[in-house]
Amino acid sequence: MRKGFVMWLTGLPCSGKTTLAQAIQKEFSYLRRPVEILDGDVTRKSISPDLGYSKEDRHIHARRVTRVAQSLAWTGIPVIVALISPYRAMRERVRACVHPFVEIYVRCPLKECEKRDVKGLYRLARNNKIVNFTGVSDPYEEPLSPEITVDTDTADVTACVEQIMGYLEKNKLLRRPSSLIVS
Repeated sequence: MRKGFVMWLTGLPCSGKTTLAQAIQKEFSYLRRPVEILDGDVTRKSISPDLGYSKEDRHIHARRVTRVAQSLAWTGIPVIVALISPYRAMRERVRACVHPFVEIYVRCPLKECEKRDVKGLYRLARNNKIVNFTGVSDPYEEPLSPEITVDTDTADVTACVEQIMGYLEKNKLLRRPSSLIVS
């Protein structure tokens, strides 16, 4: 049986977490390997519609997502979690519960995230129409030692995905045929 694991993509809103999750999923499909995405926006609607965005609610939501990710990983399915998860303590709790755990910091400067914001959420947050918005009225605590950091403002999606896939392969979480490895 193949080993499941959890890739936890964390970063500011609009940093590229969902885009990367979908691109990683595509790479796994090329390998004919199942993988599941737990995206923050989707899981909010499905498993946490009762929660808001307070620090306590964010912790509860992260625990729920962690439990689902854990269950999938235990069955051998790799899981990609794309969740802002703004607090270090929150991510450290996940790390303590889930093995193997790969924290991926999707780093992008706040100004660039604001430029990418097609929904206008940053603007609403700056005009006090949204409270507890990460990066504006609520903090984002950068990871201190993530397994992987991708800089989505300077590297394209392909380069970021290759960096992640290379890490997974190097750490024996994934095996790719040599014909599929980009040199």
